[in-house]
Amino acid sequence: MEKNSHRKPGRPLSFDRDSALHAAMLLFWRHGYEATSIADLTAAMGITPPSLYAAFGDKKTLFRSAVQRYVSGPVTSAGLIDVAETARGAAEALMRTAAEGFTGRGTPTGCLLATGVISCSDHAADLQAEVAAIRAQTEAQLLARITAEALPNPEALAAYVIAVIQGLSTLARDGASRARLLAVVDVALAAWPSRQMT
Repeated sequence: MEKNSHRKPGRPLSFDRDSALHAAMLLFWRHGYEATSIADLTAAMGITPPSLYAAFGDKKTLFRSAVQRYVSGPVTSAGLIDVAETARGAAEALMRTAAEGFTGRGTPTGCLLATGVISCSDHAADLQAEVAAIRAQTEAQLLARITAEALPNPEALAAYVIAVIQGLSTLARDGASRARLLAVVDVALAAWPSRQMT
């Protein structure tokens, strides 16, 4: 829950909170947590520092809220894994959706979870661990699907998919097109193993 203790009870916000949070998310996505200053945030969000602190808490709390917004869209990793008919289908959905999302119009390239705190000081180590835990949760959900199908080397296979997604983010940040990213996904899927023979 975000901190609102600085705002007087009953006093309405003088700005669109959702739009402001979206602007903060895009800024963190583009520049990363530590490279984004409070001045950068208030300028992008169109609010004053006191309003930021009153509505969102400190910078860390705002980043956490931005990450939650990022992972809670209409299409989620958990949802893609759940609705897929097979583990391969789940992996394909994750990778293709990533390739498309990392090259979307109107949003920064790459993945906020991959770049937001990939390199940071000890001050942000807790955020780094929290973001890593989100990725680990997706990997665990995919691993469960892979294990249920008795595919070989399930742990390595699940990690492989996450590694491909992380690599897609890097390629997108380097300017790779959506077509190139989707071609990488095709190659990754071609290496998908068959079920173990019993």
